[in-house]
Amino acid sequence: MSNTVLITGASSGFGEACARLYASKGHPLVLLARRGDRLQQLSDELSPLVNVHILVADVTKTEALLEALQSIPDAFLPVNILINNAGLALGLDKAQDAEWQDWQIMVDTNITGLLAITHHLLPAMVASNSGHVINIASTAASWPYPGGNTYGASKAFVQQFSRGLRADLLGTRVRVSTLSPGMAETDFSKVRFHGDESKAAAVYANAKALSAEDIADIVYWITSVPPHVNVNELEVMPVDQAWGPLAVHRHSS
Repeated sequence: MSNTVLITGASSGFGEACARLYASKGHPLVLLARRGDRLQQLSDELSPLVNVHILVADVTKTEALLEALQSIPDAFLPVNILINNAGLALGLDKAQDAEWQDWQIMVDTNITGLLAITHHLLPAMVASNSGHVINIASTAASWPYPGGNTYGASKAFVQQFSRGLRADLLGTRVRVSTLSPGMAETDFSKVRFHGDESKAAAVYANAKALSAEDIADIVYWITSVPPHVNVNELEVMPVDQAWGPLAVHRHSS
């Protein structure tokens, strides 16, 4: 019997690509996202391949999120693979100019939602002595840039939380992996710039970014290595992206 995979942020981007790939490999799916219409459409497409259960929930609404998780039918339990993909960046303003609400939403989505889902599903994985948690972080967790303040910090939390989970789970067969993508062309920048498509398009102009399918392929590989192997952390960028020099402020003479 194939492992059940729960994917957050499954209605688009990395999450949708992962759903399509795991369905093609015969894995039952639990798909969680806010946008019920897109989630239902995806479920309708994938249901001829595998059993699919959808959870329409906002990861920032903890009580409703936990109620949704508790409603997963027995036929989809236990969840063997958890892909904590739901996440976002809002704004690119320097800290002194940023909107507090944007910071709060990023923390609630990238940190609190991920914690709530992991906390709910982890005990069953430990009890069955089997499972894999894949947390999607970002290169921004390790490499700061102007305007990436709270987003980068939230993804650094994801990275460090994953390391802590590995330490706690030593002695079990439950695996934990962190994947940190660089520039990837999805709706990410459109969301970051509050729907401004021209700003979003400029991020990817004249460069070959990673695709959602690239990330799905890597996630699938991480979960497919032999069970005694744990991919702790993996950072991936497109060839057209690299690190820049340290910034220096030059005083006027």
